[in-house]
Amino acid sequence: MELKLTNVARASLEELRLDYEDFLRQRGLEMLPPDHPVLMRFKQKRCASLDCVRDWVAEERARQLKIYQESVKETQTNTDQQGRTQTTDRTTKAVKASNKPSVSVPVSVRVSPCHRRCQPLRSSELAANAALSLLNLACYFLDRQISSQARSFEKEGGFTERLYRRRIQARKNH
Repeated sequence: MELKLTNVARASLEELRLDYEDFLRQRGLEMLPPDHPVLMRFKQKRCASLDCVRDWVAEERARQLKIYQESVKETQTNTDQQGRTQTTDRTTKAVKASNKPSVSVPVSVRVSPCHRRCQPLRSSELAANAALSLLNLACYFLDRQISSQARSFEKEGGFTERLYRRRIQARKNH
């Protein structure tokens, strides 16, 4: 019975995991692999409560926003006030030597090759991935518990078998 109920708990967690994966997929959010740096930082935090997970999401979001803003700022430093790309002296000399006009590209037209990857993860995306990480851990431990229960059942039998052995032993002692 214990083995059966543990399997039911494991199946319930598996359903919940699928729900979180659906949540991410339906919203076009990224499901991070277990070895992703964001999840590695989450695992290092060893959250023991919902408040701890909430704090991690806020910290991670702030960290990513800072990195993103720095990268945007770095990209924008190569443009003039009108958003045109500034050329270096070498480029300017090459353009003048070939008598071809320089073409400016407005900032709004430029698309980063890592458009979605470079943007910070949303709070809901971080929370869902953290939940998936915790679900994977819980499933891992339940798998170990199920294996242990199966070995114990093979060795000692089920409740009815153990009860029968005790009754036999009690009859022999009386």
